Parts: sequence; structure tokens; C-alpha cells
Amino acid sequence: MHEKRFNRQIERLRDPDRIARLELERVVQLAMEDIKVIHTALDVGTGSGLFAEQFSLRGLAVTGLDANPEMLPAAKLFVPSGTFKEGVAEKLPFPDRSFDLVFMGLVLHETDDLLAALTEAHRVVIQRLAILEWPYEEQPFGPPVEDRLSFERIATQVKKAGFANEVRASRLENLVLYRVDG
Repeated sequence: MHEKRFNRQIERLRDPDRIARLELERVVQLAMEDIKVIHTALDVGTGSGLFAEQFSLRGLAVTGLDANPEMLPAAKLFVPSGTFKEGVAEKLPFPDRSFDLVFMGLVLHETDDLLAALTEAHRVVIQRLAILEWPYEEQPFGPPVEDRLSFERIATQVKKAGFANEVRASRLENLVLYRVDG
């Protein structure tokens, strides 16, 4: 009986939903790491609002932006206090230096103009830009490997967009998080 209970606990630890939740939490923790005071976050490519929810749970005022307006009601359910708008990364509808943190989750391999998206992020960010991407090694999921972004390409484009600080990359289970301070 003790062994069955132990096996059920192990199964819960390996549950894909639990692992995905832990990875979400880790991404948000890393995105906010070493920022002393942070109040606002812009979630570009907010999708259904999973990352927006994690930022909100940490006390941030969250704004979400997504090119697909059908996703916005779902995001609003996750973060009722958030503001969600339709829009694209290449043309952010916000004033300069509006957000402590700009989080771009899994959108850069889809953007038509990477440099324009990063330049817009530089314009609206105060403290940090965080970019979440698929790994650049071959994987059985995500866009074709030739369309993914390497660390070198991100670092070069971030510099061209006006960021002066070094890009830091953190490898996660299935993703890479790039961070650059504003």
C-alpha cells in the first residue's frame, strides 16, 4: 500500500501539466531576475495568457498584445485585471518607456521584421527585454530549424535595435530565454 501511494506521488511529479507549469514559472522567474523594483509588464504575443497570468501572480500590472484577436478573451480570463490589445511586435501601440519588462514569448520566429520588433521593444522598455524562443538545435516540434534564431543572430539584432547591454541566454527544458537590460 505504501509503495502504491509512493508511485502515485511519483506519477504526479512527472505529469506533463505540472512540468509545463514549472517551466512557465521558471521562465517568468528568470525574466524578472535581478530587477529590484518592477511594476509593469508587456506580454507581446500573449496568446491565451499563460505567461501574463504568471506575471500577474507576481504583482505586476500586465498588458498583453497579440496579432490574433480571438486569443485575447482567453488571456483576459487568466488575467482579469490585465489590458489586452490586438497588435504586432513590429509596431507596438504604446508610448516610449512604458513598461519595466517587455516579454516576447515565442513570437520572433514568426515576425516579418525581427529588427523592427526589437527596435520597438527597445523603445517601450524601461528595464529588461526577455525573449523566449525555441532552441536552435533540431527538435521534433516548432518551426523548421533554419527559421529559428541562434544566439548570435539574437545578439546581433539586439545591438542593432539599440540595446547596449550583453544578451544573456538561459537554456530551459525545451526553450531558450534571452535577456537584455534596457
